[in-house]
Formats: sequence, C-alpha cells, structure tokens
Amino acid sequence: MSTQTSKPDTINSAQIATSAQPLLTEIAYEVCNQLGGIYTVIRSKIPSMKEKWGDRYCCIGPYIHPDVEAIFEHSEDYDNPFGQAVLKMREMGYEVKYGRWITAGKPFTVLFNPYSVYHKLGEIKYLLWEHHGISTPGDDDLINQVVAFGHLVQTYLSVLSEAGIKGDRPLIAHMHEWMAGTAIPGIRRLELPIRTVFTTHATLLGRYLAMNDPEFYAHLPFFDWLTEARNFNIETQIHIERAASHGAHVLTTVSKVTARECEYLIGRKPEVIVPNGLNIQKFSVSHELQNVHQRAKEEIHQFVMGHFFQSYAFDLDNTLYFFTSGRYEYRNKGFDLTLEALARLNWRMKQAGIDTTVVMFFITKRPYQSVNPDVLQSRTQMEKIRQTCEAIQRQVGERLFYAAATNPEMKLPLLNDYVDEYWQVRLRRNLQRWKTHRLPSVITHNLYDDANDDILNFLRSSNLINHHDDRVKIVYHPDFLSITNPIFAMEYGDFVRGCHLGIFPSYYEPWGYTPLECLASGVPAVTSDLSGFGDYVLNSPDFINPEDSGVYIVNRSRASMDLAANQLTDYLFKFVQSSRRFRIQQRYDVESAASHFDWSNLRSFYDQAHEMVLTG
Repeated sequence: MSTQTSKPDTINSAQIATSAQPLLTEIAYEVCNQLGGIYTVIRSKIPSMKEKWGDRYCCIGPYIHPDVEAIFEHSEDYDNPFGQAVLKMREMGYEVKYGRWITAGKPFTVLFNPYSVYHKLGEIKYLLWEHHGISTPGDDDLINQVVAFGHLVQTYLSVLSEAGIKGDRPLIAHMHEWMAGTAIPGIRRLELPIRTVFTTHATLLGRYLAMNDPEFYAHLPFFDWLTEARNFNIETQIHIERAASHGAHVLTTVSKVTARECEYLIGRKPEVIVPNGLNIQKFSVSHELQNVHQRAKEEIHQFVMGHFFQSYAFDLDNTLYFFTSGRYEYRNKGFDLTLEALARLNWRMKQAGIDTTVVMFFITKRPYQSVNPDVLQSRTQMEKIRQTCEAIQRQVGERLFYAAATNPEMKLPLLNDYVDEYWQVRLRRNLQRWKTHRLPSVITHNLYDDANDDILNFLRSSNLINHHDDRVKIVYHPDFLSITNPIFAMEYGDFVRGCHLGIFPSYYEPWGYTPLECLASGVPAVTSDLSGFGDYVLNSPDFINPEDSGVYIVNRSRASMDLAANQLTDYLFKFVQSSRRFRIQQRYDVESAASHFDWSNLRSFYDQAHEMVLTG
C-alpha cells in the first residue's frame, strides 16, 4: 500500500500526447447532488482534474437533486466522445441529461434519471441476482435508485468504450462509494474495455459498528462481515460495496485508518491512499485574514448578547468562541469526549480564577418542532433596544454638534439634557422587558425527543447549563447554518471565520473535512489520530510539530476515554490562557499550513491510481 507522505509519479506525458489519449469519467451520486462530504471532494477537485485532463474528463451522476437546474447547464456541444455517447444512448431510448456542471472548471457532465428505467427495474434486479448473487428488497427506494443508476452508468460506459466513438482509446471509470459502484460487477463480467477504480470513503459496515461498539478498533479483526450486515439490516448495501471493491481493477480509500477497515470488513487492501483536499484559493483572504475574522466575530457577538445578556453580561473582549459541527453521531463525531473535556475545562477555569469566558457552539442536525420562542423573543427585544439606542445616538449627535458650535465657553454639556424623555422612558421599558432571571437556554430549538438527546442529557447530568459563574457556556444549535437562519443569519463559512477554535476529536472519521475547512479559514482545530485527517498530519513530514501549525491531535487509538478527555482539556486550557497576539499569529500560521492540502498537491495520488489502472 502506498504511503501518504510521498508524492507519486504522474501519468507519462508521452502517453497523454498520443492520439489514443485516455478518457476519464468520475462517477458519484454526489455529482450535482449535495449529500455530504463526497460532494466537496468531487466539486473542489474539478479544477485540478481539468488542468490535468482538459475535456477528456467527465462527471457522471444522478438527475435527482431538486435544485439541479440551478447548477447544471444543458449543452448541444456533442462533438466529443462524451456527447457522442449521449446521442447514442438517446437513440437507444434512454433519458440522458448532458451539459456542464456550473462550478469552477465547468466539466462535461452526464446525468441519469434513475426513475426513467423503473419500468425495467424487475429485470435489472433479477440480473443482478442471477449474475452476481446480490439480492435487493423491493420496497427500499434508495436501493432501487442505486440499482437503476448503476444500469444506466454501465450502459453509457459500454457505449463510450466502443471503438466507433472517436477511435479506440483507453477509458477509465472512477467510481465513488457503493451507490455509484453497481456497474463494476457487470463491466467485469462482460469484459468491457474499461479500466475501473473504486474509492470507498468510509466502509458502510464500519460506520454502523463504530456507533455501536465502544471497542470497535480492538474488535475489528474479529467481526464476521455477513453476520454484522444482517444484524444492521444492510446486507444488500454491503454486498454491493464488496462486489464493487473486489471487482475494481484498483481499490482506493481516503486514509490509512479506513484502509485497515477495508482489509478486515471488505476483504481487500486498497492499492492507493487518496487523501482529500480542498481548493484552498477559494478560502484565501491573505492579509485580510484578521479583519475578516473580526467582522464575522462581531456578528456572533450580536447573537451572544441577545442570548446571554438578558440574564447576565460578560466581557465580549475577553470571550473565546469554540465550536464543533457535523452529522449527529454522538460517539463517532466525538461529541461525548468534547462535552467531558468542556465540563473539566469549566472546573479548571473556575479553580484557576480565570475570568475569560468560553462560548461553545454545537452545530448539528436534529429533528425539531420549532425554534425556541424565548430565544427568538430575546433577539427581537434586543433589536428594539438597538433601534432605540441608535435613535438616541442620532438625536444626541445632532443636538451636541449644534450646542458645541454655538457654545463660546467650550463647556462640555450634560448629555442627558439632549435626550427627550420619550426616548429615555422607551429605553428603560425595553430593558425591563428584556431582562430576566432565567438562565440562558443551552439549546436554541425545541427537539421532538428532548428527553433522549445525548447532548442535553450530558449537560443536565453535569449541571453545565449556563450558570452565571460557569466559565464555559453552551449553545446547542440543532440545525445547519445559512443566511436565512432566523437566529444567526450567517453562512457556515462566515461563522467558522468568526470563531477561535474548532473541536473535532472523532472516534470514527475516515477523513474529516471540518478541521481541514477550519485550517483553510485560518482557524486552529482539534482532531484525533482516529480521523483520516489527523492520521495524515501525524505521518506527514510537512507537519513536524502539528501544534505549531494550529492542529491539535488527541490520542484516541491507544488511550482510554479518561486520558483522551484529559489531553483535550489540556489543549483547551492552554488555548484559553494564550495571548491575543499568539492567537492572531496562529491564524496566519494555520492558513499557511492549509496550502499543503490544496488539490494542486494532493491530486498526484489520484494520478497514481489512474496510472496504475492504465498500466496494470
């Protein structure tokens, strides 16, 4: 297996220059379809792939996203192999969308509507069982979509590989995850002239097992994959994943952590590790980094004032904003460890008499009934106070200027004399309505299953519920952020830039984009050695001392929960005690370190996989 620390050779340039230049198709359910992290992988990598492959590169995905027309541009440019294959498929009676993905690089893009072949679904599923032993339930719409999509992909690739399409030339089909892999067994069975690469970004069984087994990594060599797949009722998905993994000419995954899972749960070692990158230029603000942070932080200040100051106030100039985000997987995402460390940090800060305040945000997605009305009301009342203060400011400013200009004795007037009694009374009444003796809520929404929420239950049992003397305050926001959010009204990226530290000590994380996005935004981040990102940093010669680059790595692979919580608490306590000058400097160090993860550097690992599949 190749390591992550050396850059592989790229495809021979002489071969690329020949008339038989290879074609590359990249196939994923996330093409024009934002479902999760793979969408970021594919989309951010496109400019680098286009630089390498030009118009010999094409993305293939499903036509199911409700907003696809906003990001997909239809094209009539069929004078290329991908367009010619589309025309051929349409002649065969298939529904095919063809054009360009409206994103950086604008690659050729082919989209299939799985529902368009549902009338043939029984036959497709029968052949999947007859030829490959994969049975599929009849009432699972996602599996039905996946199987139908796989049939369309296999048909298209078969047409594209025919010699009549722009001459005889190598064709690579690079497929991501089990939902895009159902075409691989058929391609191999028919011995089509297509070279296949399959990337698993996380083994499906590994994700389920890690959520349910606290000793997942110790037990990994001893799991019976079929028994466990049946236990979790994911037998069909696992059979598809294994068929794609074993049928591909080259198997890849995103980290050494996940490669070990592949070995034991899929039964094949990946040939290449393809770490995830970003288009770092998209995040770069160069010398404006601190100013951008300051502007975003001011917006977070507005929320914090509205949420906390009706109960009690604290010094915003001496307040740090920490956050974590991602899917609600309490153990896998390390929410349990983060909460334990925050409780210990709160106690330590009290014992040490540190007057800094830490506000910790949990940004995740949970089923909720509504926004907490008290939270909204507080924000509304604070806005009224702001409007009243601005009116007073305008009135005082105008009158003060006139008085100063006409005052020959240059005496400083009493400012109260310049405020009408109406505005004084209005401000006093607004303040009285706003102030309360209630503690600030730890959660911003009303959950459907409040009593069984793990985060809330920990906060209640540890009494970490935003007492006045708590140095660590909690804001649990069970919805993702956007500009239309009624509480924050901020895009997630702007929110990240306004924070001081991201905390992601995952127990199970095949890669981990959230800490990498922090680095790209100039924000230090905590990760773990069980995340692909953390493991990569630990083993990269470019990160001799990760903490100098703003990456704090918690040891979870060989440490108990208690030891890991202590280590995380130490990181947080040290960060709280750091100077403002140190934090500003580290922002620039962090942004500089992020350049290592630009696709211009990490695409070389994909190049290695593609060279291997062409020459193997």
